[in-house]
Order: sequence, then structure tokens, then C-alpha cells
Amino acid sequence: MSEMETPDGEGLHRGRWTPNRAIAAIAAIAVLAAVLLLNRLGASDVCNGNEAVEGVFLQRMVEHGELLFPLQNGATPMYKPPLFHWTGVALDRLLGVRQVTPLDLRLPSALYGLGGIVLAMAFGFRMFSPTAGVLAGLTLVASYQYIALGRFGRVDMTLTFFIALALFSFAWWLPSREALKRGGRADNALLYLFALALGLAVLTKGPVGAILPLLAVAAFIVVDRRFDLIRELLEPGPALLGLAVASSWYLACLVAGKDAFLNRQLDAENLGRFFGALGTMPPWYYVKPLFLNSAPISALAPLAVFAALRTARQSGLSPIGSTSQRTRSTLLLLALFWIITVLFFSIAAYKRRAYLLPLWPPAAVLLAWWVESWDRWKWGGYLRTTYVVAVLGLVVFNFGYIPEREVRACANLTYRPAADEIRRVLTPGDTLYLYGFKEELAPLQFYLRRNVVRLQGRLGDAAGGYVLMPADAWERSRHDALDFEPVLTSTYGNRKLVLVRRGKTYAHRAETSLPR
Repeated sequence: MSEMETPDGEGLHRGRWTPNRAIAAIAAIAVLAAVLLLNRLGASDVCNGNEAVEGVFLQRMVEHGELLFPLQNGATPMYKPPLFHWTGVALDRLLGVRQVTPLDLRLPSALYGLGGIVLAMAFGFRMFSPTAGVLAGLTLVASYQYIALGRFGRVDMTLTFFIALALFSFAWWLPSREALKRGGRADNALLYLFALALGLAVLTKGPVGAILPLLAVAAFIVVDRRFDLIRELLEPGPALLGLAVASSWYLACLVAGKDAFLNRQLDAENLGRFFGALGTMPPWYYVKPLFLNSAPISALAPLAVFAALRTARQSGLSPIGSTSQRTRSTLLLLALFWIITVLFFSIAAYKRRAYLLPLWPPAAVLLAWWVESWDRWKWGGYLRTTYVVAVLGLVVFNFGYIPEREVRACANLTYRPAADEIRRVLTPGDTLYLYGFKEELAPLQFYLRRNVVRLQGRLGDAAGGYVLMPADAWERSRHDALDFEPVLTSTYGNRKLVLVRRGKTYAHRAETSLPR
């Protein structure tokens, strides 16, 4: 069997690959990734507040047609730009879905996660070798954080996909630009793809989607002294495309007079989070999750980044290095992105572990390159085999553990059974108030499938309709609300809810309640 070479014929260990074998390996890993991401995807209820909030806005889009400016409870604008939600709407339209379920809510993340794995494999294959492509895919499938968040109905995986697409398309474009100097032809379509990916990243989570890749590109230009790239990056065509896509929804808000959406997006959700309006965490917050979020792979990622920087520097100092210019540029760009992203979120006042997710596709490619380079060492072949075996073990672990953990985590927290009982009592025209709750109520609202009014002050301030409250809140308030009668008592997990309405006319409905 002949050895399969990548386009420049360079690299470290290539392995013996035929085109059919390489394609079959990548396809097999893609199928494996799909199984991990889709297996029992809708088995667990929506009980996490962050996921439920996105689900409520997706419901407004799918079930009520509010595609541009959905409001929670008719008043609260969405927290993130709508690309994740639009993807969910498109999938629901394609599949004929009319009501949002946990599966529908999580499906966009799973598909973007799968797309990120395929993209990383294609990039590793093209820029390094078939072996690197396969290792990059296996690394992502084995990453606990990547698979877990790929099964979570939130915007983070969508952002991760488009940031990876921006970085990889820029790295793909660089060699074609170098070919132009040798009388070849530059592939400017990749420059347009880079700009488009930046714009779509902004439509996913705001300006940070473009800031992180652009900071990495700027650092690459400075460190590698490639100032000649600036003029081409500012070419009107790609620049205008990226700007038009990124600003499209924000301009729609401006034209429609939706100032509340702009204030929520740009002030509270971007500047507010960065400068601490939603809370602050210490700068060292990410040390533990950075190394342990997908151990032991995550503990190796910083070593791969260091090795990439060292190799890029050594190759740059040598007139004729052992590493090709294309490989060197790729290593430098991805390593700089990893470092800048960690520093950016460490400086930011508000922090979440999920913010590290965009590190994974570039880190997987760097890990694949580094593991392949171990063949230079005396025991490198054995170490690489050990890595592959460990990764396969983690894949098996992720397949069994993650869905079970999701179901267990919601077993005593889900509002679904209570919401089902409440929806059988209420009619579409009834007003529902919520009173006495201290927790995030989006998980309850997701299953109620209706707008609610959060009642402040006294229970008696409810103007009419029904009031839902925890049982302990009812016990504290019932002596001051003698004209309210219980309609339903529902126990879910370790909580008891009471639904009341003013007047005894409705007391007979209490017969439909769950056992106390």
C-alpha cells in the first residue's frame, strides 16, 4: 500500500494512507461523533435555567412566529443574537415540528458540534496529514466538555463552530496567497469565507465572536511580521460582507426602534459581562477547568500549544527549517488564538466554564500535530498508541456517562409533570401569575408554553386569573388571602406547588390535583 501525501508532500509522520482509507476513517469518526451527540439527546428534561431561557425564545419563534424580536412574557428581549435560534427554527420547519421539545432545542448544538469535528478533521488532514486529521477528530469526540456542551441547547457550540471556521479559513488562505508570489493563484473565496464566518459568529453571540479571531490574526501579523497582509484583509469585498452579516440584525433592531434589544445585547450582555455588572470571578478562575474540563486531554492541550510556539519560533529562525512555512504559520496562528482566548476571558470580570469551548477545535488540531510528532522520540510510537487507546476509552466513557448524568441531574428538578397538570387546568385566555419563587423560572415556563406574570409585593395584588407558588409561600400567605382557593396541588421531585384562584367557584377543580 503506497503512502498518501498531503499537497505539499511535507510533514512528520504520514502513515500509510490511501485516499479511500483516509476518507473512510474520517467518515467513521464523523458517524461516531454523531452517535455520541445524538444518542438520547432529548431524554433529559430541560431543567437548567440557561438552557431553558434559550428554549423559551425558540418557542416564541417556532410556535408564535416571532422570528426577529421575540419577547419573554411579552416584555423581556432575548439575551443573545438569534442565529442559534434561527437554526432551530429552520430545522423545525424542515422536520415539520410545531412545538419545541428538549430534542429540538438541543439539535442545533449537536449539529454544529458535529460540523466542528468534521471541520477539524478536514483542516488537520489538509494542513498536516491524514493521521493528524483522524487524531483531531478522535480528540474532539473524546473531549468531555465538547460532547457535553454539544448536547446542550445554548449558543456556545454555534459560536465555537463559526470561530473555528474563521480561523481555519484564514489559515487555509495563507498558503494560496504565498502561491501567488510564485506565479500561482490566490484563493480569495477563502477570504470571503473568513469574513462570512466572522459575521455569523457575531450573529451568534455578539462582537466577541469576531473579536477573538481578529485578535489572533492581529497577533499573528505582528509576531510573524506579516504586515503586508493588512491591505488584503481590508479589501472592500470580504470586509463589507463580514460587516453586513455581523450588523444585519442589529441594524434591524435600530430601524424597528427595538432599543431594548440593543441595550440588552450590547450593554448588559457584552460590556456588562466583561466589566462585572453580572458578577466577578478571580483572574485564576479558569486554571482548574482549563486543565481538568476534559482530563487528561485538556491537561495536554497547554503542552501542545507550547510545543507549537517553540516549533514555529525555531523554524522561523532557520533559513531552511524542518517545518514547512504553511505548517509553521498554522501552528503559530492556532497557538496565539488559544493564548489570547484564555487571557481575554481571564481578564473579563464575569466568567463561565463554557466560555472555554472555542478553544477545543484549534486545540484538537494542535494536539493531533503534537502527538504525531512524537515519532521523533525514542518511545514516541508507544506514547502515541497509549494516547489513542486513552482517547478511545474516553469515547466509550462519554457515550455511557453523559446521557445518564443529564437524566440524573434533572430527575428531582424538572417542572414538566407539574406544568402538564397546570396546563390541563388553565385555558389559553387565563392569566397566570407566579409568586414566591426565588429560582430561575424559565424551566417552568418552557413546559407551561405560555407567558406568565411575576407577581411582586402581596398575593392579593393579583388582578385576576391564577397564581402559582411554592407550597411554603402559600402557607405564609393564605391567612392574608382568604378569597383565594387552591385549584391544584402538584408535587414534582422534592418540591410542592400550589395553584390558586380567587373565589370558591373554582374550588371543585381541586379534585384533579395530584396526591398531597
